[in-house]
Amino acid sequence: MDFKIIQKYKRYLLLEKGLSSNSIEAYLTDLQKLTDFNENHNLSVSEIKLSHLEEFLAELHDQGLKARSMARVISGVKSFFHFLVLDGYIENNPSQLLEAPKIGLKLPTVLSVEEIDSILDVIDVSTAEGTRNYAIIETLYSCGLRVSELTNLRFSDLFFDEGYIRVQGKGSKQRLVPISETAIMKIKNYLLHRSQQIVKKGSENVVFLSSRGVAISRVTIFHYIRQYAQAAGIDKEISPHVFRHSFATHLLERGANIRVIQEMLGHEKITTTEIYTHIDRSFLRQEIIEHHPRNKNS
Repeated sequence: MDFKIIQKYKRYLLLEKGLSSNSIEAYLTDLQKLTDFNENHNLSVSEIKLSHLEEFLAELHDQGLKARSMARVISGVKSFFHFLVLDGYIENNPSQLLEAPKIGLKLPTVLSVEEIDSILDVIDVSTAEGTRNYAIIETLYSCGLRVSELTNLRFSDLFFDEGYIRVQGKGSKQRLVPISETAIMKIKNYLLHRSQQIVKKGSENVVFLSSRGVAISRVTIFHYIRQYAQAAGIDKEISPHVFRHSFATHLLERGANIRVIQEMLGHEKITTTEIYTHIDRSFLRQEIIEHHPRNKNS
């Protein structure tokens, strides 16, 4: 695959599609699979037909690639050939008729309010580390943030008097998210400890710091959350994203408009947010099973 084409495609993903560096890297990694296939079959980009792409996907399937990963590869292939047509490298798009495998709906893990409280209860807030971690979890849950959005939070993003924080979401898109009084109080408690910390140059505006004085990493947050969940006796697959799922689900359960939830989560498409309606229906069914008199043993 021509290096110049790949570089132009990379710029297209960044500037025209507005994708994050992580997403671009994922697209290019999947594109490398197609590049390898082309080299093995002595094909140039202009020679590729639908039959070649179907053979390419069949090889990936034989290698054990799962349906979800296959769907991602197909999405990347379609994006690449769409770019090639736009830039005039090819006239016809051979990927138009490619069909993605059907993927069953996988509902994300959600914690109850009681489970979230039990996780917070095991944190030792007499230490600077514990005060920071409490503030992190409270903010993840109260604002429904992605963990990358939290680690990138700056002092210039905090508007506590107005009750909002500014979040840098996917594709560098900004949004304002309401923040609870509880989360504000916990962050302020942490900042008393942070003011005594030695901060590395370049990290002065970062809100949540590691012990080394730089922005705390996603891996570190994941580690602490797993540790606290285990201490709280919660036997679920836990990650920082679980608090985001819980935020959306709890809002929906209590009657919040799905469009409002979409805005707060920073979802570009309403279909991404609609997964929480499935969780909500599941919750309602469980409530009926537990509380309806016809479902109780006499």
